[in-house]
Amino acid sequence: MISTLELRHIIECGFQPLSCTCSVNPDGTLMIKVFDSTSGRVDLLVTAVTTSELTSSRAIAKLIAELRAEMAAHQATGVAVLAQ
Repeated sequence: MISTLELRHIIECGFQPLSCTCSVNPDGTLMIKVFDSTSGRVDLLVTAVTTSELTSSRAIAKLIAELRAEMAAHQATGVAVLAQ
C-alpha cells in the first residue's frame, strides 16, 4: 500500500509544470487542485478522490491522465470541478 504522503507527492508531481496541491479530506478522500502559480487561476478542482484503488503506479498514472483529459476538455469553459 502506498502511503498518503507518497500518493500526494506523486499526484502533485504528475501535473508539473502546473502547480498542484493535494490534501486529505476528513473522510480520507483526496482533494486535488491544479492551478497556474503565476496567475492563481484554478484549472481543476476535484473534491473527493477515493484512494482505495490507487494502489499501484499504473492506477495513479491513469487517474492523472484522466484528470489531465478533463482539464483539456474544460479549458475553454473555465474551471473543471469534479466530485468523484
